[in-house]
Amino acid sequence: MVLSGVGENLIYFPQPLDSLGRQGILARHPRAIEVSLAAADGVRLHGWHLPAGAAGSARPLVIYFGGNAEEVSWMLEFAQIFAGWDLALINYRGYGSSAGKPSEKALLRDALAIYDHFVRRSGIDSTRVVVVGRSLGSGVATYLASQRPVRGVLLIAPFDSITEVAQNFYPFLPVRLMLGKLYDSAALAPSITAPLRMIVASRDEIIPARNSQRLFDVWGGPKEIVTIAGAGHNDLQQHREYWQAIRDFLLQR
Repeated sequence: MVLSGVGENLIYFPQPLDSLGRQGILARHPRAIEVSLAAADGVRLHGWHLPAGAAGSARPLVIYFGGNAEEVSWMLEFAQIFAGWDLALINYRGYGSSAGKPSEKALLRDALAIYDHFVRRSGIDSTRVVVVGRSLGSGVATYLASQRPVRGVLLIAPFDSITEVAQNFYPFLPVRLMLGKLYDSAALAPSITAPLRMIVASRDEIIPARNSQRLFDVWGGPKEIVTIAGAGHNDLQQHREYWQAIRDFLLQR
């Protein structure tokens, strides 16, 4: 996540996906199903649903929320990590082929719509939902976990609040006054009792370790931190240990 100024509009870097791009994704991943769902305000959200297997017994579900410059279909390339779990990848509004414009209020509300859409589907075990959030997505995932029952929470390169991260970048500006508490995960965390695995990069140049630690310290449920040695904020996925940490957490759920 890159902050180039103070103001909520400056934290989003939407990545578009046109029809040709969608066709290419379906060609590479024939098991993936395109999803279009309506948000609470009628905006259409677009993404992908990768079922764990054939219809039958109820399957557990992973819902993934990406970073602020991430089009989430790339996660289909790592489907084997989520073997045995259905995978829901819905782009934020304004990202991929989702309509609308991103904002904190909209993204948090959309997270509830995404959860509700999938847990109501036949074949999904609503008692085994794990929510995963990376960087910006950690704020969305934390909010969702505070509002809906989940079996576990995986937060990757997370923060206590975006406002506090911004204050690190602009120490001489009244950031807290200007932004309020933007994506204030630390305020929600004490009430969340779901197990947490936090994955952090040892060389994260965007989210200082203290901002992740503050969130960890106030989390209300069982918790653990996995540090990926030698990794930076944007290259965690290049490390085998990163994927193993995700896989191991799912196996425990």
